[in-house]
Amino acid sequence: MKQDIHPKYTDKATIKCSCGNTIVVGSTKDSMEVEICSSCHPFYTGKDKLVDTAGRVEKFKARREAAKTKAKPKTKKASPKATAKKTPPKKAGK
Repeated sequence: MKQDIHPKYTDKATIKCSCGNTIVVGSTKDSMEVEICSSCHPFYTGKDKLVDTAGRVEKFKARREAAKTKAKPKTKKASPKATAKKTPPKKAGK
């Protein structure tokens, strides 16, 4: 194993949650901050907590409905070759 290439390992790294819970673990970082932990996550607590505060699903649905109303039916355009008049080739020497 090569020497001096591995990160420093800390046995007493702390993880701080936004709910106030603090967890002590081993890590290569001294401290970390998270938004949701096992103490406040709805799956573990059984409480319904609204995580989607920005309303991402509603914004997506609104954009989708707006796109449907703005959509125009596609029309076929004639190609430039089909509309151009064909001219007879010129004769050389005259």
